[in-house]
Amino acid sequence: MHVLIIGGGTGGMCLAHGLKKAGVSVAVYERYSSRRDGLYGYRVGIDPTGSRALHECLPPELFDTFVATAAREPRHFNVLTQSLRTTATFQLPPARDAVNSERSVSRATLRQVLFTGMDDVVHYGKEFTRYERHPDGTISAHFGDGTTATGDLLIAADGTRSAVRRQFLPHAEIKDAGVTAIATKTALTPETRALLPDEALNGLSLIFGTKGMIGMLHVMTFKRDAQGGWPGLELDTDRDYINLSIWSSHAHFPEDTTRRRGRRLIATALEAAANWHPNLRRIFELSDPEAAFPLKIATSVPIDPWPTTNITLLGDAIHTMTPGQGVGANTALRDARLLCRELTAVAGGRKRLPAAIGDYEAEMIPYGFARVAESLTSNGTSGDDPLFRPVTGLFALFAARSYFAATSRVPALRRKFLADLSTYRGEDLARS
Repeated sequence: MHVLIIGGGTGGMCLAHGLKKAGVSVAVYERYSSRRDGLYGYRVGIDPTGSRALHECLPPELFDTFVATAAREPRHFNVLTQSLRTTATFQLPPARDAVNSERSVSRATLRQVLFTGMDDVVHYGKEFTRYERHPDGTISAHFGDGTTATGDLLIAADGTRSAVRRQFLPHAEIKDAGVTAIATKTALTPETRALLPDEALNGLSLIFGTKGMIGMLHVMTFKRDAQGGWPGLELDTDRDYINLSIWSSHAHFPEDTTRRRGRRLIATALEAAANWHPNLRRIFELSDPEAAFPLKIATSVPIDPWPTTNITLLGDAIHTMTPGQGVGANTALRDARLLCRELTAVAGGRKRLPAAIGDYEAEMIPYGFARVAESLTSNGTSGDDPLFRPVTGLFALFAARSYFAATSRVPALRRKFLADLSTYRGEDLARS
């Protein structure tokens, strides 16, 4: 059995590692021209579900590198106003162990970890254009440079704009969630450190602002002394930084926001945050204009199961979801772990390939689209959220702030909130 994976994102690379580790022939086709490309240094939260998948699929020494290169654990989860007043603060529990813990990682660093040791598997500069089935049951992938690759199974791990999905499931829709976001990255220096209170410096902060604006603030500090040397370290350019993002419904931003870049995009964020505290605005002003990017939030429209073939999908290629709490990345890792187990059973002669793919999809499709639905219920992830409306927004803002204020003060509510925050909703932990 030879497996073709289209896309070298988090889920695709985790699966590739797992298959290589199990002795299954696998090749990854990545559209970027080298592992130096695609180095976006923004935060992603890897929860225990994602961590278990990485632990199972990666070689032990590479999983240790993942743990060592993660940012220091946030000590607080805060809810702030746009004036930097604290609505609520929750002290987060320390990590339980190396595997079953929440970790904040830089996407750029995680990319370097996942590409380490895979030079014999990854083919760069391969932009997928179409696939072709053959009478003998094999399948070929065609690429923009005129080359092809043939295997027994084709896996779409090529993200929200998946070209494989467009051909295989043309009825599967990706719809606009109605939200525009601007993300920025600012170096953590003595000047920027002095702009934030201690709880914000050592935690993750959700900002409920007036005028329909929501923000997220996270300070990423790394344990550089604990990393040692590892292949890929020389390509990992991340140093301690502040992620500050702002988002709202499309109506609150200029129509061409997603086409803006650099200083013009920073100016757009400052305009959106016109009534925010001067310290928060200063973080925007000091941010790296080349690292700022706009995003129009998208989400998958659930579809019915499809007939099982030698093509399947994982991650955003089938269940794109809004970016609340890093659920998308962790669901992609869950997909990779499940699919790796199924394909390992095929390689070991315990299952036939059609049955393995059918079993994978029978489990993945329900939980994947359940996560899509849940992600849309998070505060501010849908353009229809009352927070973004002119009149009801005031009442929704008051309700949100009141909820967090009460939750932080009532012990039973506080315990439940912290438990929910650290639990991946919907996973049957007994099966893991």
